[in-house]
Amino acid sequence: MLVKDYMSPNPITVTPTTTHKQATEIMREHDIHHLPVVDKSGKLVGIVVEDDLLAAQPSPATTLSIYEIHGLLSRLQLKELMHSPVRTTAPNCPLEEAAGLMLREGVGCLPVMEGGQLVGIITDTDIFRALVTLLGGGQEGARFTLHTPDEPGTLAQVARTVAETGGNIISVTAWHDKEDGRAYITIKEQGANFEALKAALEILEGVEVVDMRRNPRCGN
Repeated sequence: MLVKDYMSPNPITVTPTTTHKQATEIMREHDIHHLPVVDKSGKLVGIVVEDDLLAAQPSPATTLSIYEIHGLLSRLQLKELMHSPVRTTAPNCPLEEAAGLMLREGVGCLPVMEGGQLVGIITDTDIFRALVTLLGGGQEGARFTLHTPDEPGTLAQVARTVAETGGNIISVTAWHDKEDGRAYITIKEQGANFEALKAALEILEGVEVVDMRRNPRCGN
């Protein structure tokens, strides 16, 4: 998964002289929460997020009239609110690296740059969408998590067990247990005989079935 696979291409942009009122209307009209700010030559110079606009509004305790507030916000320009310089990423950046950068920097989006030009934007919502895809969310099938030895061939053994019970793997994720050095593997599959698969997994040497669900969907 690369940034280009999940970014929104050709994002809507504003300029440093765009007003608070105009930016708010643009966000509302297009149902977006981030606006890259570019200068007259198209160069990225900043970014404004919805929280910036909310923070700039007068307090509810203000003595200003509604007309004075509207007048104030219609004159306030984004160059006074925008974040600059801006953290960016590239279309071919691995998605997990972009997500890590967003976490470290505490930002909810990254403009995507290629050849000095703004070509897209990747947001925390896009990361969530990728996570759902990665884990097979929304697709029919059984899901199980195993606690296994962190050794070559373990995943192949599990995959063979799924195949032998008629299943087809649609997603696999793995992570390590820092305490005992073993691994956790979560698999979602379609087509296997559930009871036969459960029984086959439970007799694999060194493998613990941590969680197994015929239908992993959750609801109210």
